[in-house]
Amino acid sequence: MKVFVIDVARCNGCYTCQIVCKDEHVDNDWAPIARPQPETGHFWMKMKEKTVGSVPKVQVQYTPTPCMHCDDAPCIKAGNGSVYKRTDGLVVIDPEKAQGDRTLVDSCPYGAIYWNDKLGLAQKCTGCAHLIDEGKPPRCAEACATDALKFGEEEDFKDLIAKAEVMLPESGTKPRVYYVNLPKKFVAGEVWDPKQDICIEDAAVTLIDKQTNKALTARTDDFGDFWFKGLIGENYSLKIEKEGYYPFEMADIKAGDSINVGDIALKSK
Repeated sequence: MKVFVIDVARCNGCYTCQIVCKDEHVDNDWAPIARPQPETGHFWMKMKEKTVGSVPKVQVQYTPTPCMHCDDAPCIKAGNGSVYKRTDGLVVIDPEKAQGDRTLVDSCPYGAIYWNDKLGLAQKCTGCAHLIDEGKPPRCAEACATDALKFGEEEDFKDLIAKAEVMLPESGTKPRVYYVNLPKKFVAGEVWDPKQDICIEDAAVTLIDKQTNKALTARTDDFGDFWFKGLIGENYSLKIEKEGYYPFEMADIKAGDSINVGDIALKSK
């Protein structure tokens, strides 16, 4: 069965996948698989862009997001026969049977289904099923310049899938879109000596997850910077130590999405 495997670390946010999806589906009628996508308002392949942190510790995260083509798809249950899963795993809304059924839009926990006012029809990514039937790849996967977005047989991607995640695993929908290197939170900052007005290199930095008590360690670089990436917790404490300086502690850090704790001054002994 078919799957998408998306390596977010490879994605540079070029938006090509979103653009070629529009090119393939806007004003093109691929019935009985899909009717034309409207020019605006629909993103069957949506590039989610999010900026986290604060200057100068900032990251822009890009996550390509199509329909998840779930094995236990809520839209299939809600559709009463108007939404079906193909033998290759792709989930398709039948444009005839689904006519006028707006409830399908709200059935998707991923927000991947859109309403076409002109056609009176719920629509979404089909995985370019009309192209698959011709032995061609989906436009988004074909056009991805960085090879971040892959499509093919599940067996061929088993090694990648083994280290991948899915969106909203708690929903129990069993998505067939797998993500490698999904964006996580970070805590970052800079350590300096205000007396000498220099960055402090090789200071020991310890970050503790206050819920699990798990400790992570890092050392400041040539610019006094430290980064803790791949975090999933909410509340942390921070300790910084360097020979010749008094230790510094920050007792309550709320990570939120990600946080730059700023410039931290160490007092020399």
